[in-house]
Amino acid sequence: MSSGEDKTPKRSIEELLKLLSTGETLTETEQKQMKDYKFWKTQPVPSLEEKIVSEGPIDTTKTPDDIPNTPLPLLKEFEWSTIDIENKVELDEVYQLLYEHYVEDQDGTFRFKYTHEFFNWALKPPGWRKNWHVGVRVKDTNKLVAFISAIPADLKLNTSGNVIPSVEINFLVIHKKLRNKRLAPVLIKEITRRVNKEDIWQALYTAGVVLPSPLAVSRYTHRPINWSKLHDVGFSHLPANQTKAGMIAYYVLPNETKTSGLREIEQKDLDQVFDLFIKFQTRFELVQQFKKHEFEHWILGGKSDGSKSNVIKTYVVENKDGKITDFFSYYLLPFTVLNNAQHNELGIAYLFYYASDSAGKDNYKERLNSLITDALITSKKFNVDVFNCLTSQDNSYFIKDAKFGSGDGFLNYYLFNYKTFPVHGGIDPKTKEVVEDKTSGLGVVLL
Repeated sequence: MSSGEDKTPKRSIEELLKLLSTGETLTETEQKQMKDYKFWKTQPVPSLEEKIVSEGPIDTTKTPDDIPNTPLPLLKEFEWSTIDIENKVELDEVYQLLYEHYVEDQDGTFRFKYTHEFFNWALKPPGWRKNWHVGVRVKDTNKLVAFISAIPADLKLNTSGNVIPSVEINFLVIHKKLRNKRLAPVLIKEITRRVNKEDIWQALYTAGVVLPSPLAVSRYTHRPINWSKLHDVGFSHLPANQTKAGMIAYYVLPNETKTSGLREIEQKDLDQVFDLFIKFQTRFELVQQFKKHEFEHWILGGKSDGSKSNVIKTYVVENKDGKITDFFSYYLLPFTVLNNAQHNELGIAYLFYYASDSAGKDNYKERLNSLITDALITSKKFNVDVFNCLTSQDNSYFIKDAKFGSGDGFLNYYLFNYKTFPVHGGIDPKTKEVVEDKTSGLGVVLL
């Protein structure tokens, strides 16, 4: 999540299994990891040791009629609750649960600061279903204590041409005091049941931990925009033999963009941008196969009144002939900063989708670096303090030159009920360092 997150070395499942065989006691976190591992061994996913020899679904025997019509049983003090995110009260409950109990750094310094607009963008793309926003409440108090969501997403493997009707699973959160109740496996089984009832049998999801079995691993990288503030809040640290003034100077950006014809996207650009994007996506092995109205939602922000999104920012490059040659986008999801007298919020941008018609040409790396530098510059007017990206897409072409630093976090990608050959995630499998100037196989971006 940040360069200031937990730096405790995390042991792999293989290492934990070896420790168990010697009788060593695992930490509480490691015990949870082993329990998760044992759960996933019962699911239709490849094993960690498995060598993939062919791609395709794992379990093809079931139909929606085979799936129970009623939710799975819960412990007697809990009950299922389908969350109506169009109801402000219920959306506030999800916000509060995520704010207090979702991913945070070890020291509890930073928390995601979601907004209603972000949720409407992230949880209500075309084809969204209310039934796929699943909560668990305490019966006696009606308090929301767990949540998981799914949204529709057709995936495509460009190497084989296979299209996989799927969902993306996200926002799995459980109240901290209830994490020993093993609610996560039950939530996963329940969202699986609800998705299966719609005759969808595959899902894409990500996790920071290694489970059976990642199809790809990518790494978080961070580009400071306001290094001084990042240092003040403990996100960035002063390297040895460096001065604060030197670090600030190193990361300084121009005030004006350089790419001729760069401007914010307009509705009239959609057809050109969509065609450019679809062609660009053929570079990658695993992509989301968007329909135009789905792409419109993600790139323009799903604003029905035509107003500009406060969440997703998209820019296009238009040449003198009116042709759009490039675009880039990023979304904004700030942190609340706790226990800091100087700052209470950290502005954060996350690189989303982009495309360029220079891909594959001699000037591609130079062009991509110029575009991303302009993305960094434009982000300053939205009070962004750090700009994040993964090592997916073609990001390794600019990560070094644009002064992104490798973070401590890794993101593992998983496909439920589907085997696929390993996909290059932009890092060396052994050293975990960025592999420069090489296209990754990951063309799909999850929030």
